[in-house]
Amino acid sequence: MSSIKTIEGSYTLGSANYGIAVSRYNSFIVERLLDGALEALRKHGVEDKEISIVKVPGAFELPLAVKAMAESTNYDAIIALGTVIRGGTAHFEYVSGECVKGLSQVGLSQGLPVSFGVLTVDSIEQAIERAGTKAGNKGEEAALTAIEMLSLMRQLQN
Repeated sequence: MSSIKTIEGSYTLGSANYGIAVSRYNSFIVERLLDGALEALRKHGVEDKEISIVKVPGAFELPLAVKAMAESTNYDAIIALGTVIRGGTAHFEYVSGECVKGLSQVGLSQGLPVSFGVLTVDSIEQAIERAGTKAGNKGEEAALTAIEMLSLMRQLQN
């Protein structure tokens, strides 16, 4: 019999405050992601009073807002939601790359779960599929990741 200890997160934990940073750009998709995230949080016992939504202009602005949210110490976990749709220029690569890098840096530097719910897709059709149709809702997945990672981090800090 093995004596290896395994630590993993769960979807059941005590009270926690969640921040959701939401990009307004491509709002017709992002609002669906937000709905999925809110539904997942509520389904797992998070009360509305434990949720704050911060809206930013676009995905490029998400890292700065998430950094400010993390530094405020008002949140136990942060969920970033947005949609970047490829166009005919290099703009897609710059915005999506900086968004990913910035959000990752915030989580690492602040020691705080920052869940990535930003769609980076080639078409509006792909975005729609990932915002609640065939491919599920990536906002819901991001919220579940935040819950699980917060649970894991609390175990690792004890």
